Amino acid sequence: MERVNKIIKNKKYIYYLNKNAAAEKDRIFCHHDLQHALDVARIAYILSLEEKLSIKKDIIYAAALLHDIGRWKEYLEGIDHAFAGAKLAKELLESSGFDHIEQALIQEAIKNHRRYDSKNHPLDKIIYKGDKLSRPCIKCRAVDQCKRFDVGKTPKLYY
Repeated sequence: MERVNKIIKNKKYIYYLNKNAAAEKDRIFCHHDLQHALDVARIAYILSLEEKLSIKKDIIYAAALLHDIGRWKEYLEGIDHAFAGAKLAKELLESSGFDHIEQALIQEAIKNHRRYDSKNHPLDKIIYKGDKLSRPCIKCRAVDQCKRFDVGKTPKLYY
């Protein structure tokens, strides 16, 4: 997990998280902060164990930590945050010691974290699922306004 800790300490990563926080300061719904990224990472890792996938833990954590780093660009520039995040992730991954094959795999998972496709790589799928399952909807004050649930439906805890 040494490479993952390099990401978390990277000044640009911290800068991107701060940009997300500034862009979401008035948001009533879930935020795209370090806690969310860690929740996604932990759930994705559990899913990988349950599904007996052979994906390295630090690859899963890197993809999860980086999956929303372009969120601020979507708010401020109207750019799809998944594609923006994949671009922003390249330098962070490189400087943290991930090789070109790992970088490509992680960047693809970042790009695909918003849509589920059965043809996608297993990493893409567990990041997608981890992202959806990580939401703390049970304690959310804005759940009645959220587009994730039909009127009258209540959130359930899975992980």
